[in-house]
Amino acid sequence: MSTVVLVIHLLLAIALVGVILLQRSEGGALGIGGGSGFLTARGTANLLTRTTAILAGIFFLTSMALAWMAGIDRKPASILGAPATQSQPVGATPVAPPTSGGVLDTLKKVDE
Repeated sequence: MSTVVLVIHLLLAIALVGVILLQRSEGGALGIGGGSGFLTARGTANLLTRTTAILAGIFFLTSMALAWMAGIDRKPASILGAPATQSQPVGATPVAPPTSGGVLDTLKKVDE
């Protein structure tokens, strides 16, 4: 089921990019937009705007569906449960942290 939704999601993404690229540019300040395009009618702009909004809405829904499907198999973990304990291998002796002779102690001796 998630594969079908993923394929629909990818097709929607491609269609959304295509519809956005067909729209008229509003970059008049840069001198690259407007002018004579093959889709200059006002009705075509409304159609492309509505199509973009519909595709974006469906894209959003498929994104949420994919996120929901990805989370179905996850099992909830309790944050109130007992912490995991680390066990040492049999026969291992615990190692105590050094109390002196570290880097800071060496630097203190150099400063003195």
